[in-house]
This record gives sequence, C-alpha cells and structure tokens, in this order.
Amino acid sequence: MVGSKKSNTPSTTPAIVFDNIPSPETFNDGLPLPKIIVFDLDYTLWPFWVDTHVTPPLKAKDNNTKSIDRWGESFTFYPDVPSILLSAKSTSPPITLATASRTSASDIATTLLKQLHLPPFFENASSSKAAEKRAYDIFDYMQIFPGDKKTHFGKIQKASGVEYDEMLFFDDERRNRNVESLGVVYWEVPSGVTRAE
Repeated sequence: MVGSKKSNTPSTTPAIVFDNIPSPETFNDGLPLPKIIVFDLDYTLWPFWVDTHVTPPLKAKDNNTKSIDRWGESFTFYPDVPSILLSAKSTSPPITLATASRTSASDIATTLLKQLHLPPFFENASSSKAAEKRAYDIFDYMQIFPGDKKTHFGKIQKASGVEYDEMLFFDDERRNRNVESLGVVYWEVPSGVTRAE
C-alpha cells in the first residue's frame, strides 16, 4: 500500500516555464480551479492495467520516457499526461496532485511512476540539472491499494485537510463515480486524460 504526503518542504525544482507547456484551456479561463486534482492510474494516466499487463522487472528506457518489462513490452503515459501534470503545478497557486488507484500491484505502479520522467519544460532545460522530473515527485498524495475509491479519498481528505467539494477526480471507470456522494467532482475519461478534458 502506498499512501502519504511525501514532503512538507517547498520544492527546489526550477520554475516551470508556463509558455512552453501546452496547458489545458481550463487552467487559464479565469474560472476557479480545484484545490486538488486526483487521478486514477490505469486507463486514466496510462493505457494499460498495471496488475495484468506489466511483468517485472522493469527498466527505464529512452531517457525515462518509457519503461520496458521482462518481456520487452513498452509502457508509458498517454501523450497529454506530462504536460497536464506540469501545467497543474505551474498555476498560481500550484494545484495539489494526487493518485487514487485500486490496483493490487501498488509496487509496480510506484516503480513506473518513479521510472517515468516528465519532459524538460523548465527554465534552462538544456542544463542537466533541470532536464527532467520523475512523475512520482509531482504527486503530493498517493493512495494506491485495492478497495473502494471512497476510502482513497477519505485518506486524501484527512491528510490534506481539503474539503471534498474542492477535489476533482479523473477516472475511466463509471463505478468510481460513487465518490460524488462525498462531494467530489467526478469526470469520466473513458479514453484517458487529455488536455481537452
């Protein structure tokens, strides 16, 4: 089981150059943004089920843009995901990000998040120090374990102190819209997250 806020210290990551990131229009339309955006993993951030499609060990490839499993299968995010995650952190104030996944393979999911890096949308991107950021490090809260998504959200709410109605949840499975009973705003993404969502 994975579940915690990883750090209370401010990030020392170089500033994100917002102009270089193709961000979702809703981040710039002047309307209120959620305090926390929560993402499911399987078929929401990446196009596979981590517990049935991925066979360890995993090895990062192509500058950490993908991970290869024991059988040589390649795994990565949907195309828009890196820019969405980075754009959320470039808003003022930055949007808190979380994961809520019911996978039984939390160790594999965590390994993938650590191996997959986000592209260099930072100042001085040519500098080796600012070249990339692990996807794992962009998330403030991670709840990755089997069970009802309401349990995941209960843990995120307790750790963050943010009210449910200030949370936006992207998921590909309609059954997980039960979090709406808590007050969470649910958005179904049957083909994964895109900037158009």
